[in-house]
Amino acid sequence: MRVEIWSDIACPWCYVGKARFEKALAAFPHREQVEVVHRSFELDPGRAKGDIQPVLAMLTKKYGMSEAQAQAGEENLGAQAAAEGLEYRTRGRDHGNTFDMHRLLHLAREHGVQDELIGLFYRANFAEERSVFSEGEERLVELAVAAGLDADTVRAVLADPGAYADEVRADEREAAELGANGVPFFVLDRKYGVSGAQPAEVFAQALTQAWGERPPLKLVDGGDAQACGPDGCAVPQH
Repeated sequence: MRVEIWSDIACPWCYVGKARFEKALAAFPHREQVEVVHRSFELDPGRAKGDIQPVLAMLTKKYGMSEAQAQAGEENLGAQAAAEGLEYRTRGRDHGNTFDMHRLLHLAREHGVQDELIGLFYRANFAEERSVFSEGEERLVELAVAAGLDADTVRAVLADPGAYADEVRADEREAAELGANGVPFFVLDRKYGVSGAQPAEVFAQALTQAWGERPPLKLVDGGDAQACGPDGCAVPQH
């Protein structure tokens, strides 16, 4: 079974939702047969690469709230994250364009370390004092190497604006086609969708339901054919 997760590194509920989903997946009896794929979704796709600002300033401008309201929201998110065993800095974080990080996540998927890299990106953005935005590309290289990628390969991708750009845009178009207008958005076997950072119990129910409703394998009968089984291999009698 495949679970696809549309998310953005700048999305705090994606950070929390990932932890809740993983809690459900860890308790799922068929977890070893579940493939998890992270898909791209930018919350702020029009933001210029060098346009970096404090999170509170972004929130007050984007949602028309006061700084006190924005800070209260951050405190609530911090409590939600802590309940899942996650660290969350409620003050001093910044916000910027995440397109390069999404490109690197596609590179990481090709090398089998996508989940490791998105986890490092989340932690760097929400829990650590060092910024994934203002410190430049070498900060992304450092995180990608920690996930298991080659530094020169990562630098080559970052130096080429077109590398994996089509893959990111394709993910975003697909999200729109599926009706996702926010993240996190979880799709199980292209049959069930779960929107938002739902409780682990909701994810557990969705996993169980999706697994139970998988169609049985249909075999094409082409007549007698040789095959091997527990009792050995069939030997042609001609």
